[in-house]
Amino acid sequence: MTLAAEELAAVSEQNDDMRKITAWVAIVAVPTAVTGYFGQNVPYPGFGETSGFLASVLIMLAIAVSLYIVFKRKKWL
Repeated sequence: MTLAAEELAAVSEQNDDMRKITAWVAIVAVPTAVTGYFGQNVPYPGFGETSGFLASVLIMLAIAVSLYIVFKRKKWL
């Protein structure tokens, strides 16, 4: 292999790693955003009720799963 080909292979591998890291960070950011919204000290729809808790959990799961599917199809994961 030439030096240029070796460098290109190393850069390509680093890009793949960065895509995977970026995808996982995006997936993990979803629960943070949703719990941040529902963790406010102001009333929101479902505040203090079981339905509010279930809604926040379902929102987190739905968005995280859909992001996982999208990143998997784009071969980022």
